[in-house]
Amino acid sequence: MNGDEFSWNPYADQPHNVAPRWARRRRHVRNIGDYFELAVKNLARTLPVLFRTRALLKTVHTRPADIGTAIGCSVSEAGGRSDEAIALLRETGVRLTLVRLASWEPERMPRIEAFIRDLRAEGFEVCLALLQRRRDVLDPGGWRAFLDEALGRFASLCPYVEIGHAWNRTKWGVWSHKEYIALAEPAFDAAARYGTRLIGPAVIDFEFHLYPAVLPRLPFDVISSLLYVDRVGAPENGQFGWDATAKAGLLRAVVDTCGAAGRNLWVTEVNWPLAGTHPYSPAEGKPNVGENEQADYLVRYYVPLLASGFVERIYWWQLVAPGYGLIDSREEPWRRRPSFRAMRTLVKRIDGGRFLGIMDVAEDGLRRTRRGKNGDLRAFLFRKNGENVAACWTTGRSAEVRFDREVAGIEDRDGNATGGRGGAVLLDGSPKYVLFKD
Repeated sequence: MNGDEFSWNPYADQPHNVAPRWARRRRHVRNIGDYFELAVKNLARTLPVLFRTRALLKTVHTRPADIGTAIGCSVSEAGGRSDEAIALLRETGVRLTLVRLASWEPERMPRIEAFIRDLRAEGFEVCLALLQRRRDVLDPGGWRAFLDEALGRFASLCPYVEIGHAWNRTKWGVWSHKEYIALAEPAFDAAARYGTRLIGPAVIDFEFHLYPAVLPRLPFDVISSLLYVDRVGAPENGQFGWDATAKAGLLRAVVDTCGAAGRNLWVTEVNWPLAGTHPYSPAEGKPNVGENEQADYLVRYYVPLLASGFVERIYWWQLVAPGYGLIDSREEPWRRRPSFRAMRTLVKRIDGGRFLGIMDVAEDGLRRTRRGKNGDLRAFLFRKNGENVAACWTTGRSAEVRFDREVAGIEDRDGNATGGRGGAVLLDGSPKYVLFKD
């Protein structure tokens, strides 16, 4: 193999990494000039990015923020059982969804179009994500034909189309940022012809150094990131000192200093793979968690990122998948996992609401939580449909806390009433929703 082959893993919905080590090394040597260009572009922006990041993080969660329709979940035809998938998606309460379309499966376009029409008929907004492989880089004419057909067919159904996917992983067929730019550029002419808006660059993980070289060349309407943090476990855990919220702030700063200030930032893919689901899990070892941990981390990722104002939308990948989805399709009937119930409650309590501030349970008022206090307590206060509700948890030891206002009720992560009216609230790593009397 020379690294140009492509092999799809249907269990994990991603390519196999078929390129041998020697082929990847050879490609890296050939692309040394591209890496030098990346270094130069990033060095030129280092100080502006750091100053902008510092300013953003200094005020994070200190100001109210409107949360629009912000919580999304990707969905697929689910092995031909699309009616069941749509019914379950409707049950979560989400109104935003994302559907993938692979360049190497043109025969599926009519089925995917019918599926998207069904989603639209149910009132869902659908974002279309276009997936690439190595042949699309090597055959630009074929890729342009795919773009033209896809945008021509789906522009009236999908107001947003994401161009390319996780291209900073060689298994997805792109070996440099210049190859991605060449892949994405034709999409803008097609989008202008068909009247759709483009999303990108769909970089996966904490590799923000790619944005300064890409964004000035590609004027996406919305900036996207596949911002996984599963390899460090909980969203509050740091990678080189950056937790999930800080990463979002850094990315916002990078985007702002690369000529894309004012454009919305979306996380178009995130999840935690599940232990004990081999071969369906897309990762091995540390990233895999139990089902309850996945549900906890889902809430603990969405709440602070949306409250920060850095990110406008977040899409969970995906609804039905044995190795990471909200639904386990290996069982009959399909089983709703804890993360399904956590998503449903999260949508009910904060989607379309307003973030008011951080609650410090030890003192009056809305203040930044001091880390290390009360087991590293997090209490994010929202208002929705005339109710004040705090999404609360701890990242360390459990803590029994009292708030500075009367508690009207408490719900657990999954939406079950747990009592506690007017009294103390026991918090731990599983989020609770504390409702207050006006």
